[in-house]
Formats: sequence, structure tokens, C-alpha cells
Amino acid sequence: MVEATSCGGVVIFRGKILLLYKNYKNKYEGWVLPKGTVEEGEEYKETALREVKEETGADASIIKYVGKSQYTFNTPQNTVLKDVHWYLMMSDSYYSKPQREEYFTDSGYYKFHEAYHMLKFANEKQILEKAYNEYLDLKRSNLWGNKKYF
Repeated sequence: MVEATSCGGVVIFRGKILLLYKNYKNKYEGWVLPKGTVEEGEEYKETALREVKEETGADASIIKYVGKSQYTFNTPQNTVLKDVHWYLMMSDSYYSKPQREEYFTDSGYYKFHEAYHMLKFANEKQILEKAYNEYLDLKRSNLWGNKKYF
């Protein structure tokens, strides 16, 4: 078994969540949250921000860490145990542009209940729910979008 680490973001703008649609040779298909592999010497927060920017084109800032998901998948050579560290992020606009080189064919911002049902993976649904509840708590406390919070 091989271990791998990725980081990603639940990006919110005006209450809507940024999702990506991946279509890899019609084998791997579905809506996902932006995430990617940690590079040498990179901190988790840096990875999360870089991957969100690369995969979606969105400028986002980290609000807080929301947790880790874990899953395994098989490659021809090995079984990979992957840890994904997730951050709640705030974007400054509805702009997004899916990264074609990574087989993303669509992206956009969706209401929570839409995003929840669109997501392909159960572990991403759990992270979305956790992050969205954090967002609602911050909003209720008038801290969402308040630069003093950072």
C-alpha cells in the first residue's frame, strides 16, 4: 500500500458552492470538489489554494480547516490510501473556468441542496455538509466576509 496526501476546498460565494465536473475518457465521471496533490515543500493550506486556483480559476481565501477525508483506490501497481485535507474557503466572485488538462469539462456555483445531490462521492458530501454548517454559523455571527475574522 502507498500513502498519498491531497488538499482541497469547499469554496463559497454568496451562499453557493463551487463544483467541478470531471469526465475522464467516459470512465471517471461526476461532480467533485476541487482538490489535488501536495507538492514537495508545500504546506497544506498552500496546496488547497493552489489546487482551487488551478482547477477552477477561482480566487479564494481560506476561512478555516474543516477536516480530513480518507479513501483507497487501486492503480495497476498498487493500492493507494489517500488522505484529503479540506478547507472552507470564500471566493470573491462567481467566476470559474474548469481546467481542461485535468479532464474537467464544467464548473459552477450551486445552492447547498443542489451541490449535495450532485456530488459523486459520499465522503465529499460529508465534508460539504460540515463546511456549509461552519459557513452558516459564521454567517449567523456576522463573521462571514469580515476580514477581522482572519
